[in-house]
Amino acid sequence: MVELYKNYPKYGLVCNIKVYYSMIIENLTEFASKKFGQNFLKDDSILHKIIQAMPNDNLKVAEIGPGLGDLTKELVKVRNVTAFEVDKRLCEHLTTEFETPIHDGRFELRCGDVLERWESGSLLDEPYHLVANLPYYIATNIILKAFKDEHCQSVLVMVQKEVAVKFSAEVKQKEFSSLSVLAASVGKATLCFEVEPEAFVPPPNVTSAVLLIEKNQSRDDEKFEAFLKIAFAQPRKKLSKNLSAAFSKDIVNALFSKLELDSNLRPHEAATSIYHHIYNELKDNLDGKQQTKRKLSKSRAKNAKSGQ
Repeated sequence: MVELYKNYPKYGLVCNIKVYYSMIIENLTEFASKKFGQNFLKDDSILHKIIQAMPNDNLKVAEIGPGLGDLTKELVKVRNVTAFEVDKRLCEHLTTEFETPIHDGRFELRCGDVLERWESGSLLDEPYHLVANLPYYIATNIILKAFKDEHCQSVLVMVQKEVAVKFSAEVKQKEFSSLSVLAASVGKATLCFEVEPEAFVPPPNVTSAVLLIEKNQSRDDEKFEAFLKIAFAQPRKKLSKNLSAAFSKDIVNALFSKLELDSNLRPHEAATSIYHHIYNELKDNLDGKQQTKRKLSKSRAKNAKSGQ
């Protein structure tokens, strides 16, 4: 039961939590936590567009960072929702705000770090769609976690436009990146629409975008992610040069010949399938260059002993 009276910071003695949060909503800029990267989406038209972009089925929704519950209110009208909120202040508010949906079984609130939940397995124990207005500082990490979650069927998230472009870029576009390859490896990524800073309180310093990734499979391969970091280490350099920083140059050149790849190929010019072919050939030799160097050192030492 909510206390009838409570002494809240900055607002003094307030009759109940609903009155307290009505005051908070009028001062969102002060309330937003920089620690959690909070920017509250307050544009109803954008909220409706997010709902319209959801896959057309009846799967449960997992919402990360519901905040004050503006998007959540629209979600519970059409789906059963499980929300994950790390801010204890907002958990208290959401518990009161969604008292009826919680009682009806349409809404479940889990307070705590969503990344800790992923450490123990899938976010939910059944197929679901991930929907979220993600803090920019953690957005990429959460999306990659969702790629690995076999129960996650799609990802519909508000992120920084630059991040959305990197996930959704097509091969030969200059923005095509390791994130593009990872997204294409699990499904289809689409930048749905852009969102200007004025739609948020407080407004961020960058333009946002809603990104939809419809999965057709899950993929959990940390070695592949490490391989892509090597391949895209210097995006404007030749792909072969980037790879040669971690693999024997002779091995890389031989592989390019085998796959009939242009030696001048840049990282953004190679299709996702090409990266999988290269990786499958090189994954057992991630330290290939170091092995070659050790062999050369041993050979030189042996030659030195024999007087050659």
